[in-house]
Parts: sequence; structure tokens; C-alpha cells
Amino acid sequence: MSLTANSAATKAKILTEALPYIQRFHGKTMVIKYGGNAMIDDKLKEGFARDVVLLKLVGMNPVVVHGGGPQIDDLLQRVGKKGEFIQGMRVTDAETMDVVEMVLGGKVNKEIVNLINRHGGHAVGLTGKDGAFIRAKKMMVRGPGDSDELIDIGQVGEVDAIEPQIVETLFAGGFIPVIAPIGFGKKGESYNINADLVAGKVAEVLNAEKLIVLTNTPGVLDKDGNLLTGLTARKIDDLFADGTISGGMLPKISSALDAVKNGVNACHIIDGRVEHALLLEILTNEGVGTLIRRR
Repeated sequence: MSLTANSAATKAKILTEALPYIQRFHGKTMVIKYGGNAMIDDKLKEGFARDVVLLKLVGMNPVVVHGGGPQIDDLLQRVGKKGEFIQGMRVTDAETMDVVEMVLGGKVNKEIVNLINRHGGHAVGLTGKDGAFIRAKKMMVRGPGDSDELIDIGQVGEVDAIEPQIVETLFAGGFIPVIAPIGFGKKGESYNINADLVAGKVAEVLNAEKLIVLTNTPGVLDKDGNLLTGLTARKIDDLFADGTISGGMLPKISSALDAVKNGVNACHIIDGRVEHALLLEILTNEGVGTLIRRR
């Protein structure tokens, strides 16, 4: 089918607009936190896989860190358990940890790997336990309000250290790492780690150019529901202080803030419900979410 003159000009403009971004980010690492509706809707899943493959083929190094909350909740419900969250973190007893490992390290991880490979990529799935990749320590969370009480939420961890060599080896072989956020402790115990926190730490350790977080919202919103498109680390601190950022957005923005304060050039909180949001954010002049910079 031949293009009309107008449609041909439009397509050519889109392609040429991507060129300076391809040149600027060639050889750079892009850590992508994959979650939300983008992991559930079949059309969005296919589009995400194609986007990741395209980024790899034009010379970037994408790393996918995925969540899987809805899938975990579904299996928990089937075994008669109900998911519980405190300060945005999943309460994880031993039985829940078994479910988390089955879902994240098995079902979800392998599905993402398969999707990427089916679209021409070469993805390799791993958890933080593979190759001693993510060492973790137990996380305690503070009680509500100004309470100093520390609450034990089970086998929930925070990142203690990350060994980047396994990812660097995969890069050298032309592979796309797909990481499930499960870490290990000093005694070999398993820890469920929030995927946003893992993505942020991986971005820091790999000196990533960008951390890109796919969410179920347009980005960071103010108290009136308006999208905040450009934020600095200082402005983010103000939004924490006045309560604009709360609930499930806390770990996302906290990890983004830590990442940009520790060497990552920029973090993008983008709407994963938008088809090809990843490409639109990286390869076009107009983004689809909130950009967070160090300054």
C-alpha cells in the first residue's frame, strides 16, 4: 500500500525526530521498571516487548526490572490468603514468600522473557538470587503518622548490595536482562523487595542514563490532579513534606529521587497505559509523564 504525500511526510518526520535521541543514547543503559496495566493488557504487553527490542537494536542497553502485584494477589486469593500492605510494602510471611517466588521468579519473569524473545530480542531472566546478584537485608517500616514504632512486615527486604558483573556479562553477549525483585540474605533466606526500589538501585550501580518507571497514572500529580511534568530533587522533597506524594507512589518516587541524587541523569515516571509509552518518552520531543532531574 502506497502512502499519501501527507502521511509519508508525517512518518518521515517521526523517524527523523528520533535520530538525535538514538545518537545521544547509543551505548547508554536504560533501566525500565515494568509494572501496572502494561503487564496485564495483552496489546500493551506486546507493544512493550517490541519497544525494548527496538531500543536494543538501535544501540541502547535496556534492563527490565518487573513487578507482579496483581499476579501475586491472584494466586494468594486462590490459596485462601489476602494481600496486606503497610506503607506501600507487601506484608510477606513465609507462605506469601513462596507465592512471590513462584509468581515473580517463575511465571511473570518467564512470560516477559518469552515476549521479548518472540519479537526478535535475546532476553535472559534472573532473580536477585542468581549469581549472588542482589544481597538484601530485612526491612522494617515505621508506623503511621509521626510514630517511631517499627513494624515487622515479614520477609520484606531492602537492597544491601548489588553485584553488577552478571548484568555487564549479559550486555557483552548482546542480551537483555529481565530481573525479578527477589534478594537473598546472609543465611540464604529469600526476601521480597519492592520492584521500584530494585530498579532504582540497579540504575545507580550500572550508572544508567535513565530510570524509567511505568505506572498506572499519567505521572506525578499535584493535589488538584494536574500532571507535574518537570521536577527537580529539591521539588520532590517539598512534595514529600506537604503530603502530595503518598501511598503506593512513595516507593516509586523515593527510588527515583535516590537514583537521580546518586548519579542517574534522569528518571521518567510515565503512563504505562499509553501504547509505546517507552519509545515516546525516550525517542521523541514530547514525553508522556514526569521527568525528574538532579537539578
